[in-house]
Amino acid sequence: MTRFSLRITTFLFGSLILAMAPLVPVAAAGAQPLSSRPLFFYRLHGLSGATQTQSTSSNWSGYAASGASGSYNSLASTWTEPAVSCVANQLTYSANWVGLDGFNDGTVEQIGTEANCINGQAQYYSWYQMYPQNPYEVFTNVAVAAGNSITASVTYNPSTTTTISRHRTITNPGSFTLALTNNTTKLTYTSTITASRSVLRSSAEVITEAPYSNGVLPLANFGVVNYTSTLINGAPLSSASGLQTVTMSNPYGMVATPSAIGSGGESFSISWAASKTTI
Repeated sequence: MTRFSLRITTFLFGSLILAMAPLVPVAAAGAQPLSSRPLFFYRLHGLSGATQTQSTSSNWSGYAASGASGSYNSLASTWTEPAVSCVANQLTYSANWVGLDGFNDGTVEQIGTEANCINGQAQYYSWYQMYPQNPYEVFTNVAVAAGNSITASVTYNPSTTTTISRHRTITNPGSFTLALTNNTTKLTYTSTITASRSVLRSSAEVITEAPYSNGVLPLANFGVVNYTSTLINGAPLSSASGLQTVTMSNPYGMVATPSAIGSGGESFSISWAASKTTI
């Protein structure tokens, strides 16, 4: 779902304005398209370990690893699609996804699921996005329901050069394979897409997000979402360098907080709560 570089000064005042908005229906966002965005507003809270930091965002919650350009080639995780709790006439939104980039640059290659309350009715679907291309591309061949086990992955395929003649070569700039499997129904979606612009591969994320439509949207009450089997570059999440925990303080008053990583180094959960504390 989904984000953009740490453009704190660019979006600071917009984020503060959103933070003062009341929780009301967002009619324009009741139908597609929605968008995922890079880390909309970011604030570092300091070290919580030798290599791990804590930060706050208005639209992201989860774990992100950040480093030098070219540091991250793949990410995969499995989660149980949460059942969102809806209230009559309510419009709230949530997205669960894995991706590369977005934490400290202006592109994101991502795939995941959405769980929304549209006019008080729960809706679930699967999607991908190659940000800054908008909006979500929703694929219908992998239906999603609450309680389904979902596995998603993003893998970078390096650039290649093909020699056509002594004086002519063709360079493939590289591509990303986006894959999602509903382990419950055994349905799978896979697509390999060439990025529309240069990408840095300077971060990798497992995120629950409040999607975007003319501003960060109200976060749906998903309760708890559990992520397992989370691998960055084929290694457990906990071993990733530059690891960040990201807590969401949604402009409409909701909070989403990641737990500590489990003993196996690959699992964690994110919990929803209602709060009027804003960043």
